[in-house]
Amino acid sequence: MNLVFLGPPGAGKGTIAVIAKDALGVPHISTGDLFRANIKNETELGKEVKAILASGGLVPDEITIKMVEKRLQEDDAQKGYILDGFPRTVPQADALAEMSKLDAVINFVLDPDEIIRRLSGRRVCKSTGRTYHITSNPPKVEGIDDETGEPLIQRDDDKPEAIKHRLEVYEAATAPLIEYYRAKGILIDLDCSGAPADILAELLKKLN
Repeated sequence: MNLVFLGPPGAGKGTIAVIAKDALGVPHISTGDLFRANIKNETELGKEVKAILASGGLVPDEITIKMVEKRLQEDDAQKGYILDGFPRTVPQADALAEMSKLDAVINFVLDPDEIIRRLSGRRVCKSTGRTYHITSNPPKVEGIDDETGEPLIQRDDDKPEAIKHRLEVYEAATAPLIEYYRAKGILIDLDCSGAPADILAELLKKLN
């Protein structure tokens, strides 16, 4: 099953994708993870992506499309996938349509105030990308990653002003995709205000 998870930052796409991939038996392909791998390895692409993400902007289409196309050609994606963070624009959606046929696009729906609360409380392990939340998913020791023992950080793009900017960018560039996929008859709206297990159950129900 080929799926796209669509929705504003902080709506829970990554969280649900991690548990949905096991339920569906397909890989979770996150453009954020692809970007972080380049940033961690300090490639020229990684340096460019890092500056863009820190400002709350979007990575140029041509860079993202090439990264995703290469990933979809790997063996584990041949039986299906969950794409998280791509496409973000109509040109990216057109490019994806040339690469692969989608079964459904899941539109994650959440109130903007709840998004700001969620994201501003998020903390990240820099080396692994593992995420926590200061209230809903805290580490065992405050400010410390459970596995590596490294200090957790708040990403620049998780600070309130950057979040507001990211939501504005999303509305301008990505929200048109909702109508794009609704017109194709493959869009499924998903209320993401509940607990992850409940959201997953509702997702599987709608897919069936």
